[in-house]
Amino acid sequence: MTAAPSSGRVPFHHVATVDPADELKELDQTLSSIETVLDLDAMRRDLADLNEQAAAPDLWDDQERAQKVTSRLSHLQGELSRVESLRRRLDDLSVLFELAADESDADTLAEAEAELVAIRKTLGELEVRTLLSGEYDQREALVTIRAEAGGVDAADFTEMLMRMYLRWAERHNYPAEVLDTSYAEEAGLKSVTFSVNVPYAYGTLSVEQGTHRLVRISPFDNQGRRQTSFAGVEVLPVTETTDHIDIPENDIRIDVFRSSGPGGQSVNTTDSAVRITHLPTGIVVSCQNEKSQIQNRAAAMRVLQSRLLLLRQQEEKAEMDALKGDTGGSWGNQMRSYVLHPYQMVKDLRTEYETGNTSGVLDGDIDEFIEAGVRWRKQVEKAG
Repeated sequence: MTAAPSSGRVPFHHVATVDPADELKELDQTLSSIETVLDLDAMRRDLADLNEQAAAPDLWDDQERAQKVTSRLSHLQGELSRVESLRRRLDDLSVLFELAADESDADTLAEAEAELVAIRKTLGELEVRTLLSGEYDQREALVTIRAEAGGVDAADFTEMLMRMYLRWAERHNYPAEVLDTSYAEEAGLKSVTFSVNVPYAYGTLSVEQGTHRLVRISPFDNQGRRQTSFAGVEVLPVTETTDHIDIPENDIRIDVFRSSGPGGQSVNTTDSAVRITHLPTGIVVSCQNEKSQIQNRAAAMRVLQSRLLLLRQQEEKAEMDALKGDTGGSWGNQMRSYVLHPYQMVKDLRTEYETGNTSGVLDGDIDEFIEAGVRWRKQVEKAG
C-alpha cells in the first residue's frame, strides 16, 4: 500500500475542474434581484425606526405592542444580516476559486465547491421569501390541526403534526404558543390551535393547509394492521388593529370552564379556560393554555378575530377562499402523504416533492416542502 503524500494534499487534477464563473455570475444576478425586491435601504430604515421604538423608556407599558416591536426588530435584523452575509460569502467565494486555480490546490477547490453548494441552497431559501407578496403573507400565523377520518390513529397523527410544526418553529428560533388543545379519549388530540409569532409566518405556513394523510401499522391495533388516517391543517393570518374587526359584546357568548388534560384530568384548579361563541356566525373558539381567565379570553378573542377576518374576506371576494383552502377529510383534497409502512416516504401531492427521511420530516425538517409549496403556489397564481 502506497503511503499518502506527507502534505495530505490530493493532487489537483483528481478534482473536477469545471469553470464555476458562469454559475457564480448567475448566483450574483439572482442575489441582486433578491436585494432589489427586498429593498435593503428600506429594511435599514425600518430597522432604525424599530430600534428607536425599542429604546423608548415606556415601551413595556404596553406589553403586547412591546412584544410585536421586539419580534419585528429581531426578525428584520436576522433577515438583513442573512442577505448581507450571503453577499459577503458570494464575493469571498469568487476569490476562493481564483486562489484554488492560481495555486492548483485541490483542497481549496473542494472547499470552494462545498461553499458553492451551501450558497446555492441558502439563496434558494431566500428567494422563496421574495415570493411571499400576498395581502396577508407578512402576518403572524394561527395554525389549527383537527383529527379527521381514522379514529384514534387520526388523533395520534394530529399530535404528531403539532409536534412537527412546533419543532420546525424551534429549529428557526420562531416563538410559538399553544393556545388550545382538545384531547382525544384514548390518545392524541381531537384538535389543537397554536400561533407562530414571527413576521411572514402566515405566508410561509399557508402552503401547509389541507388534508394530511398517514399510512402506517397502527400502534393501537392489537392485530398489527395497516391503518390510513387523516388530519386537516388550517392556517389563518393573525389580525392587526388596521383590520377593524369589530365584535359587539351582544354578538358573543362567553363560557368559562376548567381546563382539562389527557384522560379528562384537570390541568389547573380554577375555571380559567374560556370558550367564545360568535352568535351571528356560530363560530366557536376556545383557549385554555394561558395562566389566567383574562389571558385566555384575550387569546380566544384574537383567534375569533382571525376567523372573522377570513370570513369577511371570503364574502367580499370569492377567490380569497385560497386563504383557508379545503380541509375536508376526503381522498380528493389531500396535499401530503406520510407513508411509514410498507415503505418510508413523505410526498407532497401538489408539488411532487418527496423524501424517504420520514423521521426527519416528522421532527420538523419541512423547509424543502414549504419552499416547493411556495414556488408551486406562485406558478398557479401566474397561470391563473
